[in-house]
Amino acid sequence: MREFNKILVPIDFSEVSTVLVPYAKYLAQRLGSEIHLLYVARTLEYFSDFDVPSTSIETFEGEILEGAKKRMERFVEEHFKDTDVKTDVLSGDAATKIIGFAEKGNFDLILIGTHGRKWLDKVIFGSVTDRVIKGAMCPVLTVNPYWIKH
Repeated sequence: MREFNKILVPIDFSEVSTVLVPYAKYLAQRLGSEIHLLYVARTLEYFSDFDVPSTSIETFEGEILEGAKKRMERFVEEHFKDTDVKTDVLSGDAATKIIGFAEKGNFDLILIGTHGRKWLDKVIFGSVTDRVIKGAMCPVLTVNPYWIKH
């Protein structure tokens, strides 16, 4: 069995992300693992068929990435000030980027939340978590943020 030395924790800065924090810290402490947080911003490529200059779209996407990097810094300061973590911010399709990043980085485990997206969004966009579970080459541990221990 492979050890869990590197844990990838994809986050979206929602309340689900904060629910993952204690699980990530617990696993890292108990297993001696490295935590790596990843945020994937959606791209605006589907607007390229409109009469919007591509430079405007590229500029806006750049600003989104810069804002996401700042948000990641605040998230780490707020939730991981006592824990060493690595971070990355990417853009693209979330599930595809998470799976690719996990493979390229040789991660041993992906810790991801089930988001609880409304059914129409799920039908239109699909579930990132479902796609990661099906496509990842390493184990995926999911956390339901609405689970309450009785």
